[in-house]
Amino acid sequence: MTSPGLSRRRSLLLGGVAAAGAAFTMAPAGANPRNTAEGPWAVELFTSQGCNSCPPADVYLGSLAKRPDIVALSFHIDYWDYIGWKDPFASRATTDRQRAYARVLKQRYVYTPEMVIDGIGHDTGRDRGKIEALLGEAQRRSPRRATPELTRGSDGRLAVRLAAFPLDGEPADVAFALYDRRHSTPVASGENQGRMLDNFNVVRRFEVLTRWDGAAASWSVDTADLQQGQGVAVIVQRADHGPVIGCNKLEPMVSG
Repeated sequence: MTSPGLSRRRSLLLGGVAAAGAAFTMAPAGANPRNTAEGPWAVELFTSQGCNSCPPADVYLGSLAKRPDIVALSFHIDYWDYIGWKDPFASRATTDRQRAYARVLKQRYVYTPEMVIDGIGHDTGRDRGKIEALLGEAQRRSPRRATPELTRGSDGRLAVRLAAFPLDGEPADVAFALYDRRHSTPVASGENQGRMLDNFNVVRRFEVLTRWDGAAASWSVDTADLQQGQGVAVIVQRADHGPVIGCNKLEPMVSG
């Protein structure tokens, strides 16, 4: 589906989530060492429960989310809410992120479903071969990665550490995402009326932590609201929605 007109940009801080429930520990979903060719690489799906062509891409993202070499995130846009079903996970901030990519990637319009691969290219996600080809291109372009090291302390804060990395004078943005790993939603109206939709790695909180100059650095993020069934990710990309140069994720494991 193709988007209606553009809207003004807003903060990339999405709706919060409830306070933490059952205890859990965090384990790295991608155990690759820093600054190596093993990734992970980022796949961002822009989707909507109001779009009848999105469910196959949603399912595909769910399979990508299982891969240790992929940080897969689902961003729900709000510009289809008017056609009969208001997506409960959609926000204007998410729509603004997609439109920023459209500007940088020189798209004529935004559309759903759209998978943006490592910030370098996009496709619908309905043809898995095209996505795998884009992932291969991302690996060729960025063989050395600024992969953040993520650890979560008993105080509920996430430590983000980056080793020194050559940015050649071009700064990078370090962004944090908290996501729900799966939702099943009965849709009562709109183009998907009567369907039970499964969505994976649905972003609920997203914020740019800092602009990074490539020097070894660390940051601390409050993740006290993190619950079982959620995960966190950090994306490092060239400033203003440029190519991704590193990313990583942590997901909960049941304690005891």
